[in-house]
Formats: sequence, structure tokens, C-alpha cells
Amino acid sequence: MSRWAAGVEYVGTAFRGWQSLSELRCVQSTLEAALSKVADHPVAVTAAGRTDSGVHGLQQVVHFDSGARRSEYAWLLGSNTNLPPDLSLRWVQPVAQQFHARFSARARHYRYVIHNHRARGALLRERAAWWPQRLDAEAMHQAAQVLLGEQDFSAFRDSECQAPTATRYMRHVNVFRRGDFVVIDLCANAFLHHMVRNITGTLAEVGLGKRPVPWVAEVLASRERSRAGMTAPACGLYFVGPEYPAEFALPERPEPYFPA
Repeated sequence: MSRWAAGVEYVGTAFRGWQSLSELRCVQSTLEAALSKVADHPVAVTAAGRTDSGVHGLQQVVHFDSGARRSEYAWLLGSNTNLPPDLSLRWVQPVAQQFHARFSARARHYRYVIHNHRARGALLRERAAWWPQRLDAEAMHQAAQVLLGEQDFSAFRDSECQAPTATRYMRHVNVFRRGDFVVIDLCANAFLHHMVRNITGTLAEVGLGKRPVPWVAEVLASRERSRAGMTAPACGLYFVGPEYPAEFALPERPEPYFPA
């Protein structure tokens, strides 16, 4: 059996999330079906992380094992031929047996995109969250810096989160304005269920002027989900991709190109 890694890109709108669920259209099961056709045997994939219904993937990374003799190009072309237009493999390559898409990852990167304009955009439907009220991106960025380092993120985890601990190490949270868009880039060793969307909803309270900058620190310290802001819509969230040690020689994580 050989181990393969692959970079996966998808528009999450029509999927019920990453993880396979019986009789529902999910990214994992759709991808496994395509790979299985190429391999001519059942293929199971392991991903760097799960994404919720409606969340998009710029470079999800998976690994799978197969005894089938196929070239990198055969895996790539054959799988994409059998995948729907909203799901695509961007690259496939052999990796060492010790590589694990989830456990080998050192960090994960996410981007949240807010279309901050008085009128909703038709072309942006399901590609960005829409906030019609003006957001103060600088205040949001300032408030977000309290989240850096090793923290207990209980205040930002979903009630159904199954992670054994809420402690995560946040490497950076950058909030900036780009034209009519407010963008939130986050990187941590791992994320909790709905963590990015809950952080976004909380920072938006500051951006709207409803809460002062120090309030986010109070929310974090409380460890109570009820103290934080709303869960932001899934459509604005992009899983940019995981980070791995150089020894695995995987392709570079792409730079997010939206918004330009």
C-alpha cells in the first residue's frame, strides 16, 4: 500500500460539510467515491480538519492509502473527471507512510470575508457574509490581539463541540479593510467547532461600535459562550489550509485571492 496526499478545493455552498453523513451530499464522501473509481477499490480519506456546511476550502489536505498502481497525473485527472464542478483536486503526490493529514499539521489557516456595503451583492451570494452597517476594521483588529497565544477558547466554542479541551494556541489574528470588504485572517495550531465564526461575530460587535475594544478580553476570560457575539454565517468562511513540516515537501499553501 502506498500513501498519497492531495490538495482539495471546494465551494461549500451545496455540501453539508466535510464529514460523510448518511444520504447527505458531503465533501468527504463525494471525494472518496471519485478516488475509489480511479483506484478500482474503496478509498477512505483523512483530512487536515473538518469544515461545516456552507464553508469553503481553498486547500484542504487529505491523505489516503492505495495498492493501485497509478501515477500522480492519473489520480488527479481521473478523480477530477468524476468530481462535480464545485469540488476539485489541485494536486496529488506520494508521501511517506508516517505522514498524517491531521496529526502532522502544525497549524491551520482560515479567512473570514465580510462584504461591508449598504446593498447586498448578487455575485457575492454564498461567497461572503454581508454586513450593511459600517464596520471599524481597525478597532476589530485591536480587540482581536487579546486572542493571541495559548488561551482557553471556551467562550468561542459551539455547545456541540467534542474537543476534549478548549485550549488552543493562536498565532495571529489580522483584521483589515480592503475596499468594501473586511477580512479576518486567523492562524492557530487547531480550531474548535464554530470557533472562527464565533470570534467573527464577537469582533463585529466591536466593529459596529456596540461594544468597546476591551470587551473581547472580558468575553475570553469569562469562558462562557453566552457572553460572546453571534455565530457569523458560514458562507464567509474559507479554510485556507494547513501547515506541515518541510520534510514532507508538500506544495506551498496558496495565498487567498479573495477579495482581490
